[in-house]
Parts: sequence; C-alpha cells; structure tokens
Amino acid sequence: MIADGISYGARSAPASESEDEVAIPAAPDASADTPIARAAQAAMKARAASRPWPKPRSCRIMTIANQKGGVGKTTTAVNMAASLAMHGARVLVVDLDPQGNASTALDVEHRAGTSSIYHVLVEGRPLQDVIQQVAGFPYLYCAPATIDLAGAEIELVPLVAREARLGRAIAEFDTAELDYVLIDCPPSLGLLTVNALVAAPEVLIPIQCEYYALEGLEQLLRTIELVKSHLNPGLSVSTILLTMFDSRTRLASQVAEEVRSHFGDLVLSSVIPRSVRVSEAPSYGQSVMTYDPGSNGAVAYLEAAREMAYRSDGAG
Repeated sequence: MIADGISYGARSAPASESEDEVAIPAAPDASADTPIARAAQAAMKARAASRPWPKPRSCRIMTIANQKGGVGKTTTAVNMAASLAMHGARVLVVDLDPQGNASTALDVEHRAGTSSIYHVLVEGRPLQDVIQQVAGFPYLYCAPATIDLAGAEIELVPLVAREARLGRAIAEFDTAELDYVLIDCPPSLGLLTVNALVAAPEVLIPIQCEYYALEGLEQLLRTIELVKSHLNPGLSVSTILLTMFDSRTRLASQVAEEVRSHFGDLVLSSVIPRSVRVSEAPSYGQSVMTYDPGSNGAVAYLEAAREMAYRSDGAG
C-alpha cells in the first residue's frame, strides 16, 4: 500500500500566504472534527452527488501551471486534491514551489531539513521516501517542498537529464495505487516547471478572471509545445479552470467569455469565485474544504473537481 514505509514527522502549522491575499480572521474555525463541521461536509457531499465519483482507468498525472503569479495554482491544487480525496480518490500532491504553500495548506512538515521533493530532484532519492499522509484525509498524500528547493534551479543545471528528474522519480514510483498526481508549479517557466511538464501528460491551467488574464499565456503555451516536441510527446492541455471570478464586474464575465471562446471544451463549466475564506484557509493549515465546507469557494472547487472526475477521458 502507498502508506507502507512512509514515516511521519512532527507536524506543525506555520502561517504562510497563499497565491491569493490572505485575510486573517480574529480566530480560526473550529476543528473539522465537530458535529457542525461533519454535518457541513455531509451536506457538501450530498450536494456534489448522491453516488460515488468515478475513478480514472489509470492514474492521471496533471501539472498545474501558469507562470503568472497569483492566479490560484496552489489554491487549485490543494482544494481539487482535497475534494477528490473526500470522494474516495487516492491523490498525491507534489509541491514543486519553493514557497511551499501547498505543503502549508495541507499542514505537512516542510521545515528546512525535512525530506522533500528537493532531495528527489537533486539527490535522486525515491519519491516514496518523502511522501507524507495528510492528517484527516486517509486518501490524500503530499510530497512537500522546503526552502532548499529555491536553489534547485541552479543545482539541476549540471545534472544528467535535468529536465526529466521528476518524471523519472514518478515513473519509478508505484502509481497503481493512486488515482491522481497533482503537481503544483512555481510561478515561472524555469527548470522546475519544465520538470513538471515532462513528468505529466496533462496540464491544468488556472486563469483568473481579471484584467491581463491572458498575459503570458501565449508564452506558457509555447513552452508546452516545445516540451511536447522535444521531451514529452504525450503532453497536452486537458483542463482550464477560471478562478477569482467577481460576479459584480462586467470585466470578469468578458474574460470568462473570451477564454471559453478561445479554448472551448477545455474550460470547466465550474467557475471559482473570489473568496476570502479560500484565502484564509492556508494560514490555518487547511484547505477550504475543511476550513469552511459550506462557503461558496468550497462548493465551487467541489463542483470543479466533480466535473473533472466525470470527464470522459478520466472516468473509468
């Protein structure tokens, strides 16, 4: 089983900003293990579907990328993973961002010196050795990022097959017991992001419904095409998610319409609204799915994850 051989260190919940601006309330929400929280989670599951979500025929490895910062990459990785895991999918989040925001949001140990994805990329350590189980989620795991990863871009340069280090680690890992591997990328198109693109056949691009939403997207798509041509022939953009939608503005609707007209069926019907609760959750070491399961942001991410699970190319 995937949990075999995984050692769990002391847990901590360091405060860290997500890609969204964090608005910290006077006090954190109560633990998810309360009658009210359990009732909210049950209601959220009932709203999502009355039957279990389908699982993919084989493990879907997806890179979540957009070199533009603040578009919701980490927020999407964490909350899509939590939603899928809540509905029986076995999910591994690979935190490839030196800021470690996904690790913070999932409340996994990632202080300096912790075994992390850095050791996998630079030292060739097996992926199995760095994976931690996420507390409260029997089917959710994380390969954390530590501050050591900040120097990995330089340390990878002289290494053999530097662009394929992550792909090789995932290939050597037994993904048969996983349904999804979600790779959270840094806001750049450096070697870390290239490693993520080489490691996965699918790319999920979050696009914020704001001015300059498509700025830099052409460069990302060009990079994806270059990686496809030279390093990963099976790579393609499979999913686009609209984030930070503000229904009060006409601009948000115009951006959403433009993205849908350009990318068509690649764009999920579900749209993620701008939500303070989504932004707050990481500072308490939680996804919004447990921090405030009844919030608009949690429901939106749940619907997006359900839609992705039911897509024909992933349903078994």
